[in-house]
Amino acid sequence: MLSMKKIFFGLLICASMVLQAQTETHKIADGVKVYQDLFNAANVEGVACFRIPAIVTAPNGDLIAAIDERVPGCGDLKWSKDINIVIKRSSNNGKTWTDTETVVNLPYGQSASDPSMIVDAETNEIFMFYNYMDLDKEKDVYYFHVVTSSDNGKTWSQPRDITAEIAKPEWHKDFKFITSGRGIQTRSGKLLHTMVNLNSGLHLFASDDHGKSWYLIDTPIQPADESKVMELADGTWMINARVNKGGMRYVHLSKDQGKTWTTTPEPQLIDPGCNASIVRYTSIEDGYKKNRLLFSNAKMEKGRQNMTVRISYDEGKTWSEGKTIYSGGSAYSSMTILKNGDIGLFFEQDDYTKNPFVSFSLKWLTDGDDKYKKPSKKRRK
Repeated sequence: MLSMKKIFFGLLICASMVLQAQTETHKIADGVKVYQDLFNAANVEGVACFRIPAIVTAPNGDLIAAIDERVPGCGDLKWSKDINIVIKRSSNNGKTWTDTETVVNLPYGQSASDPSMIVDAETNEIFMFYNYMDLDKEKDVYYFHVVTSSDNGKTWSQPRDITAEIAKPEWHKDFKFITSGRGIQTRSGKLLHTMVNLNSGLHLFASDDHGKSWYLIDTPIQPADESKVMELADGTWMINARVNKGGMRYVHLSKDQGKTWTTTPEPQLIDPGCNASIVRYTSIEDGYKKNRLLFSNAKMEKGRQNMTVRISYDEGKTWSEGKTIYSGGSAYSSMTILKNGDIGLFFEQDDYTKNPFVSFSLKWLTDGDDKYKKPSKKRRK
């Protein structure tokens, strides 16, 4: 018979192997070039958590990572009297970052949440949107604000309330919010973004004058929660939508600039009901050899885990199986293309305790089958 000592040591070895396997399973994938945990409440006194990441590449190539600084607790806007919008910036493709800078800091009782950005490639202005609430005076009433930067995110304007421009008066008390992450600029120069009204559906809003004024595109889209809009190579608008039941994304397509839509479930993009990111990597029209779209999400039908990035070469009709960036707890994500051609991903990790930025190459993402080459003509940012 085995001695109790041998059994004990055997159990220790088995336990050690299990723990090691778990550690190996829940690590940032090999091949990722940069890993920086940008916002971690454990390192900041008086802040409960950081949530809702958004990232863009500024006109000069700097990276701007924005996020909610949730002070009293980790709850969303309607439950928190103190949420601020903060950023960090990087001038070297995410290798190092500035200290935390506050963009929106309101008096206690008023909160700002869910940052999202659009970069205007024609004017070099950056728009940052957020949802606003005064919980003391108008609890549960959502407003939409925007701030702008003309110097690559170093300084920001005073907030401007655009609620009346993009929301109907009868929506005043509705649960509504601008989707966090990012909007886009179309080839015509139009600025385009998504806004959710849980009572009436997803809507687009836009600007035709570089953000001087905004307007609602009054065609409700369902099913859709937090969503991203893209312009496809043929000019079609595509919305990639979070839907909270069914375990998959939905795709909505419009060939008439949002007047009418066709809707299809997207079973190849499984999803637990979580905000995701979709960005254009390259387009033939910009001088590249291929059209490429990128998509990131928690690749699970249930449970927010398994942060994965996929690529599409046919404008979202089909997607690769993707590469897992982190197989552990993963939630909201936001992507951007770096000035060196790498891909940057900013996402929530491990039950909202970490918010890392990672970067990787197209070559790594495609296991060597594809790699970045500079375009034959100047590309849009």
